[in-house]
Amino acid sequence: MTTIEEFAAGFREEPGYLDYGRVGPLSQTVLAETAGQNEILSRGRYGSIERMRAEDLRVREAVAALAGFAAGQIVFQPNTSTGLMHAMFGLTGGEVLLSKGEFPSITYAAVRAAQAMHVVTPTWLETDHGRVTPGQLREQVGPNTTAVAVSLVDSRTGYLADIDGIRQVIGDRLLIVDAIQGFGVVDVPYEVADVVVAGGQKWARAGWGTGFLAVSERALDHLTPVMSGFTGTDATEMFDEVAEPSQSARAFSISNPDCVAQARFAAALEEIASVGVGEINAAVSDNVERVLELADEYAIPVGSSRTAAERAGMVVLEPAAQHLTALSASLHNHGITSTIRPSNVRLSVHAGTTVDTFEMLRAAFVSYGSAI
Repeated sequence: MTTIEEFAAGFREEPGYLDYGRVGPLSQTVLAETAGQNEILSRGRYGSIERMRAEDLRVREAVAALAGFAAGQIVFQPNTSTGLMHAMFGLTGGEVLLSKGEFPSITYAAVRAAQAMHVVTPTWLETDHGRVTPGQLREQVGPNTTAVAVSLVDSRTGYLADIDGIRQVIGDRLLIVDAIQGFGVVDVPYEVADVVVAGGQKWARAGWGTGFLAVSERALDHLTPVMSGFTGTDATEMFDEVAEPSQSARAFSISNPDCVAQARFAAALEEIASVGVGEINAAVSDNVERVLELADEYAIPVGSSRTAAERAGMVVLEPAAQHLTALSASLHNHGITSTIRPSNVRLSVHAGTTVDTFEMLRAAFVSYGSAI
């Protein structure tokens, strides 16, 4: 087991980094795994390349330990968007209900699938300021709705969706969850979803080129593997004939994966499992509270939820429009890395966010207060 203190010690980024919702700098564990795998690949020692193929099972088992799906229901993906494309293009009819405010990985996948396949229709959900709730879905799910797609954590509001409540109100319709903004830092019942997709470059701190697609048995019965390559079959011989797609999640594979990326992702998830998502979530929640306290101290309006059950690691600051430039400048001048948008600032804390970072944030807020 790994303690939360040991886990936090593996954060290598410079003080002032508050942008895990955009990308999480590589952890010490991932950096060491990468170096080791690259060394193996660079040597090309007899049998080593074949051994690297075992990283596929390793990463699927690592995902399974956190997601509640069996390893056979999981397939490695290079990113979240590719996994969502597999899911949306695989829908075989009806309407998929989703919000226009979702991160574009979801909306583009739904619209492109409709344009190309002509079998599923995106239906736009009216939300409560970008928040997708069970109550809204109950009112807007229709007789032709066959699937519902939602972000586990909304990238703009930081809102943590109640996927268990959503499952209860949508019945047996397919539930597709983009989990990238919460996977590894929030403890939720992923198994209530039919499709779970996430990447490892944010909160898992595993770097780009890492991700997964998990599908329930019911989803396998309802999704067509439209983009299924030679690695998406159960055939042992790849030449002379084109085999049918596998009956497992493997069907949603196109080509040989990046074994080094799989090892990076597996190492990151194994470390998370050794600490426990609950422990990490508690540390993240404590750090969110510290940001909220600082925002309140300097009278900076907060647009994201203050309720622990409705948030993950993001705090959205919404100063008056005429003050946004001053806040952005103060954060920049004090070395705070954050996401600046036309109407707000998003700060993303993690379990390893340091005291030095909070002191830098305080200094930025002091300067902002003086400027306005």
